[in-house]
Amino acid sequence: MRTRTLLASALAAVAALSLTACNADDGKPAADVSGAQSKPIVTLDSPMEKPDLELTDTDGKKYDLLEKTKGHPTLIYFGYTHCPDVCPLTMSNLAVAIGKLPKAEQKDLRVVFVTSDPERDTSAALKKWLAGINKDFIGLTGPFDRIQAGARSVNIGIEKPVKKKNGDVVSTHGAQVLLSSPKDDKIHWIGMEEATPENYSKALPKTIKGQNP
Repeated sequence: MRTRTLLASALAAVAALSLTACNADDGKPAADVSGAQSKPIVTLDSPMEKPDLELTDTDGKKYDLLEKTKGHPTLIYFGYTHCPDVCPLTMSNLAVAIGKLPKAEQKDLRVVFVTSDPERDTSAALKKWLAGINKDFIGLTGPFDRIQAGARSVNIGIEKPVKKKNGDVVSTHGAQVLLSSPKDDKIHWIGMEEATPENYSKALPKTIKGQNP
């Protein structure tokens, strides 16, 4: 498994956004990180609109992301179920932190996992994978081009998975969690790859109320 971190300059408030290339061969990560260090949870100078995506959920039903998450605090992550480390760790970190919230806040919160590998991540595959993390998490799949365009609209880069000659599949995707406010339905914060359950436990009680952590 190889992990590469590339710099991005699209967000004024974020020193670096990373692309993570996941190769499910030996499961051994090697990271090459360059550029300025950032906080685990970053507040954007200028909020972004949530991605305008209409995809398919884990029950095989149409899911309009803007419509379904309107008025709810929302966390969005682009990744895939065959990811050997980054994706399951990130989602597990969120699950641990969310489990500490009051039940009413857990019910109000929307956590959306959008696959970057829709060819393998069917609705059934997403449902099975997410059930092992948090059954309330929402999994979305659909045409890759549509997913890629939605990711790019929020400055998250994903590339179509590539199958190598030895059969290994390499998928390149962003490693950030997008956090939106229920007050204006815009993305105000970004959870960086290094964010821990403790970081999210501290930040979520405020961000779900539309307050800076």
